[in-house]
Amino acid sequence: MTIHPTELAIRFLIVGGGMSGLACAIALRRVGHQVTVLEQERALMTNSDAGGIRMPPNLSKILFHWGLKDELRKIAIKSMAIDLCLCDTGELLGKHIWDEEVFRETRGEFIFAHHADMRNLLYDNAIASGAKVRLGCPVVSIDPDRRTVTLASGDTVTADVIIGADGMGGISQSVMDIEPPVAAPLNMYSTTVPKAVIVNDPELTTIWKEDLVTMFSWFGNGHAVLGFPTGGSDPDFAMYVYGPVNGCESDWRTQTPIQGLRSVLDQCEPRLRRLGQLAKTARCIPVAEFTTVEDWVHESGRMVLLGQAAHPIPPGSIQDCALAIEDGAVLAKLFSHLRSEDQIGSFLWAFEELRQQRCSSVIMNECGIVQYMTLPPGEFQQGRDQSMRAKRDAGLNALQASDDSEETPEWAEIKEVFGYDAEDEADNWWVQWGRLRERAKGHASPVPRVRYP
Repeated sequence: MTIHPTELAIRFLIVGGGMSGLACAIALRRVGHQVTVLEQERALMTNSDAGGIRMPPNLSKILFHWGLKDELRKIAIKSMAIDLCLCDTGELLGKHIWDEEVFRETRGEFIFAHHADMRNLLYDNAIASGAKVRLGCPVVSIDPDRRTVTLASGDTVTADVIIGADGMGGISQSVMDIEPPVAAPLNMYSTTVPKAVIVNDPELTTIWKEDLVTMFSWFGNGHAVLGFPTGGSDPDFAMYVYGPVNGCESDWRTQTPIQGLRSVLDQCEPRLRRLGQLAKTARCIPVAEFTTVEDWVHESGRMVLLGQAAHPIPPGSIQDCALAIEDGAVLAKLFSHLRSEDQIGSFLWAFEELRQQRCSSVIMNECGIVQYMTLPPGEFQQGRDQSMRAKRDAGLNALQASDDSEETPEWAEIKEVFGYDAEDEADNWWVQWGRLRERAKGHASPVPRVRYP
């Protein structure tokens, strides 16, 4: 993709060195801005610590645009199919084999990797692009008006724009007076089991499919499981396990007692029970109920939130990392047109407007998928299962919409969400609104906040 460097390079300070912060750093460096990333961790997590990640086409296409396709190929594996099963019995409700034409139209791929491999890829490319990434630098305060960040060491760092990419509950949200999430109705456990263990276990012969890379989705009463192989040189079978709150809640950085994970899987079919026995470590993340973040841009017009800090999403969602990387891509595209400092606030608010509707609809869909997988026994659960069985028996793909029924949440995502191109949306905004407004105002005065349709 053609890169158009900005006419005016400014200093961006990104609080948080996760996926969203590192991707944003790469994107901003691609258009010529100066970038510093502050990350509280002293070192990046290893594969076994961080679990797996699913990357949909709307994410992978951005990385392809950035010239990272070959590097992705080394750490990721391409998804070919999904098996949809019942948690309790293991019954195969249906199978969906991906249509290659769908992915060609999206210009991306559906791929799986270790979370740590993906983060390391972004870290390495952020450094190579010229960004400064400072590990072991926890932030204790942010002053958006002065555009200053204070570190635990007492040092201060100043920039032209501060980006809060430190997730839900981070210091960036506290600066914006965002309410904490409500108590979680579910937990999500993240764990992995080595491929070498699975392929040598007679109970798990159907789990690892070399000829048809398969993701598994198990539906249950108040619990569900997503499982998929990771790529790279040391592959695992990654699992997201949803279950009731049981006191094991923690965060992505902290291991939780493995018994909490096993207590959920012990209610399930033999393959899942066996996978639970083989898992050695896990993270337990609350699936919190959160209020929508209305304002992503600080009133000073010099600080903005992105990623989970701006739009929390259920952990384990396929669009979790994707939305965050879309954010960075859009922000950088807008700031590639920077010619004067008085455009900064205008571009930040345009970013908010561009991203809020997209993120809101995607997150609503992701919440619906979690509910769909964990339906209690009843009319809706029976309708879901019977619909899939009917397609299975008719030899149809499980997620495709039939002529006489509503689309499943998953199929709607395939058609509408995967095809989205974040960078194209930013370019369209500039052509339709940004360029005309900049010509009209002639940079004569600071730009007030404007709501775009």
